Amino acid sequence: MKELKIEATPQNLDSVIQFVDEQLEEYGCGMKQQMAIDLAVEELFVNIAHYAYNPETGYASVLVDVIKDPLSVEITFIDNGKPYDPLAKSDPDTSLSVEDRPIGGMGIFLVKKSMDLVNYEYKDGKNILTIKKNI
Repeated sequence: MKELKIEATPQNLDSVIQFVDEQLEEYGCGMKQQMAIDLAVEELFVNIAHYAYNPETGYASVLVDVIKDPLSVEITFIDNGKPYDPLAKSDPDTSLSVEDRPIGGMGIFLVKKSMDLVNYEYKDGKNILTIKKNI
């Protein structure tokens, strides 16, 4: 398992994506899966950067664990920000037109649809969100 501890700011997104991609490329992850994972990482890290410590800033840890049999990747985001379970909110009604839908919630919905597992827990004063993608 590899870990990156980084200040949770939108400016650090590229560093987080690069860190995750290095682990994925080491195990020959296909481009389609890598793009799906990158989009999920972007959504989750940017949410932490914008909301976890607002108006202050804090740190986030990003842990990447590649499981070899069957080949999959687990990425865990940990922050000490405000407790927030993004999975508790109901999914947006995608049958409505874009104009009729309330703003927000679509990013987490896409993460849930594109990953094989999404799990959240609040433990010891930390938000812990894990995503898993089978490769």
